[in-house]
Amino acid sequence: MSAIPVIVIFDVGKTNKKIFLFDENYKIVFERAARFIETQDEDGDPCENLESLRLSIFDSLREVLKRKEFDIMAINFSAYGASLVYIDEYGKPLAPLYNYLKTYPQELQTNFYHTHGGEGNISAETASPVLGSLNSGMQLYRLKIEKPNLYNQIRYALHLPQYLSYLVSGVEYSDLTSIGCHTQLWDFATHSYHDWVKKEGLDQKLAPIVNADKVFPSEFPGNHYLVGIGLHDSSAALIPYLINFHEPFVLISTGTWCITMNPFNSAPLTIEELEKDCLSFMQFNGKPVKSSRIFAGYEHDQQVKRIAAHFKQSFGRFRNMEYDADLIQELLRGMKERKELNPPLCKESAFAGRDLSSFASDKIAYHQFMLDIVMQQYSSSRLVMNAGLVKRIFVDGGFSKNVIYMNLIALLFPELEVFAASMAQATAIGTALAIHKCWNTKPVPNDLIELKYYGTNNDIISEKRGFN
Repeated sequence: MSAIPVIVIFDVGKTNKKIFLFDENYKIVFERAARFIETQDEDGDPCENLESLRLSIFDSLREVLKRKEFDIMAINFSAYGASLVYIDEYGKPLAPLYNYLKTYPQELQTNFYHTHGGEGNISAETASPVLGSLNSGMQLYRLKIEKPNLYNQIRYALHLPQYLSYLVSGVEYSDLTSIGCHTQLWDFATHSYHDWVKKEGLDQKLAPIVNADKVFPSEFPGNHYLVGIGLHDSSAALIPYLINFHEPFVLISTGTWCITMNPFNSAPLTIEELEKDCLSFMQFNGKPVKSSRIFAGYEHDQQVKRIAAHFKQSFGRFRNMEYDADLIQELLRGMKERKELNPPLCKESAFAGRDLSSFASDKIAYHQFMLDIVMQQYSSSRLVMNAGLVKRIFVDGGFSKNVIYMNLIALLFPELEVFAASMAQATAIGTALAIHKCWNTKPVPNDLIELKYYGTNNDIISEKRGFN
């Protein structure tokens, strides 16, 4: 029996590190996941164990290369953003992989924006809210100011997906999906590095940019597979939708963050939108994706724990709770009487301030909580929608399996078609699709995404994607 042609995808998340092998029909034929214990940087802050990650990449590759049932045609990588690896002329990391949640020095941040034109201007021009260490450009700037000796030794600062690619290809390049994601490095109007980057000389520490579909031969002799440049994970997850659907849509990608991505909205971000946590991602083809986000997945976990503890119920009870349309109408009437139907977009929903003793049951409390969450989602998503242009909403991730959330989205957006989308490993599949032509002899399948339609009548219709 001949070996199956496959692509190897390394999907490196903040928590889980996964390897997948996909055949030419994008079916998973091998997968494995691992978690690494974090280490600490020189300040004692937690950070990624870069050496463990490097060794894991090589160990996993050796394992799959030994499997005679697979013929590895290509390898590609996706990883979380806002994480830079600083390598010297020999490719050796010079510093820890600093955590993007690391506190940024306020004085350094204030001086930076004072020198380079103010927070508002830089945020608007780079489509990046002011996020401290979450702006990876600010990490590199901090290193230049605080550790000049180390900075001078840097050959390249590579975003994590490109560093992982470098480990296998031996070539250093940058990719726009990483550079264009809330880094404050990229000027979306001029399609080049922002002036501040050039004035500070940081562009000299950033590797040449290549397209996301670029591939390179393996650095290791005797192997015929090609190596992709790597992608930012949020941009990768959007690729299957862009390939399969052509009418204007938004994707609400739900997890810890609930991110609304509109690839059909190219309008520049306003100061007001940036202040409300809007940003732009970059598609793998270099086009911007106007996006907004709320911390709803995290809040859901915290508030469900609070509800469960108060009513002495298990956490799992709420995972499969049925949608009660009559109860929602009753709660909406109460919110209307209390003038709560248009809450301001805040860092958390109105439920955080609600007294649980005012609810007769955990079911009522949870429906009220989901209503409050979706009210926030409505306000956030509307920020990036083109009025009248968007026809559909796709929801993927954790909330796509929550029937209360999905019915409420359909209720609040009655003019749009609302679908819960499920796909086995969207980020990994998107990463494979980015270099489809270099490894796959078959056309892209048209049934990668399974959809459930949610109408305002609360009927749910299961179907496979069969339309554009």
